[in-house]
Amino acid sequence: MSDSNKVHIFDTTLRDGEQVPGCKLNTKEKIELALSLEDLGVDIIEAGFPISSPGDFESVNEISKIIKNVSVCGLTRAVQKDIEVAAEALKHAKRPRIHTGIGTSDYHIQGKFNSTQQDILQRAIQCVTWAKNFVDDVEFYAEDAGRTDNEYLARVIEAVIKAGATVVNIPDTTGYCLPHQYGEKIAYLVNNVPNIDKAIISCHCHNDLGLATANSIAGVIAGARQIECTINGLGERAGNTSLEEVVMIIKQHQSLGLHTNVNGKQLNPLSRLVSDTMRMPVQPNKAIVGSNAFAHSSGIHQDGFLKSAITYESINPVDVGADTSKIVLTARSGRSALAFRFQKLGYTFKRDDVDALYEEFLRVADSKKEVNDDDLHAMASIHQTSAVA
Repeated sequence: MSDSNKVHIFDTTLRDGEQVPGCKLNTKEKIELALSLEDLGVDIIEAGFPISSPGDFESVNEISKIIKNVSVCGLTRAVQKDIEVAAEALKHAKRPRIHTGIGTSDYHIQGKFNSTQQDILQRAIQCVTWAKNFVDDVEFYAEDAGRTDNEYLARVIEAVIKAGATVVNIPDTTGYCLPHQYGEKIAYLVNNVPNIDKAIISCHCHNDLGLATANSIAGVIAGARQIECTINGLGERAGNTSLEEVVMIIKQHQSLGLHTNVNGKQLNPLSRLVSDTMRMPVQPNKAIVGSNAFAHSSGIHQDGFLKSAITYESINPVDVGADTSKIVLTARSGRSALAFRFQKLGYTFKRDDVDALYEEFLRVADSKKEVNDDDLHAMASIHQTSAVA
């Protein structure tokens, strides 16, 4: 596959993901996760915000020393001191990247900076110029690009690329955009920024309206070639784009003609590691990595799945490092699922036996949320004793 079809995966679990209340990481924990992310196959690890605290500076610095095969990135504001501190933290990195930028929407220009479009444009150019003095790889973020006027955003992006930005990040900071709006914004930049071919366009989408993954995919369809994301979708407020979701969408929808370097079989193990390390449980119905992602409890679904797994699973759990699919017995389950579970426990019952057992099964199932193996053993024992008698 050509490089033009590769989507670079920029993981910000250690920076944006860590901003979740209660998810603070120490340096040792960050290093462990950084090594796992490198092994996963991400292209860029955003290791932290160096000027924010001595601890974060140390973490970025130590990660820079040990990561060999992927870029290590540090975040800054459009402030000279921020950029100098980030450069110092990244000085040992094999592939250092400084991620700097400023808000470009009127909400930010007027409400946050009490400034003007022209002044913000000059500050954008200046921060990239400062960063370029230290590293070749500079990423510029236009904060709240999702709500920024497209014509002005295009002028800013053209100017920062001219100043040396190698990646231009188009964040939907508040998760406001609809997928077609975000895709159209990326397409506008592709078609209206004369030097856009000299930089990679990046998607950084938040999940306030539950659209982060959809918006990121709309972005790469429109021409972006980097997605900024986190393991388990961790991040500010409602979270960020989920790494496992965008990676598997790209893999499953081969008609997009895109690919990543991520090893899907490590997604579930890494999800569990991040969950344990950051003390943040994964919701059971979370796509790809939730405990129920490959669990079937409806009788209609179970019957179809047992006949052919693809009827109700578009992803093989093995491909994402998950445990095998689960048949969960509830009051909604049917005879085929019951027979399957008995067989798994070593019992061989004829159809008439299963019919008889099913009535007892429904009685038990109506009294509890899930029928477990102990319940099944008890049913089988009673049935076999009755048959002998």
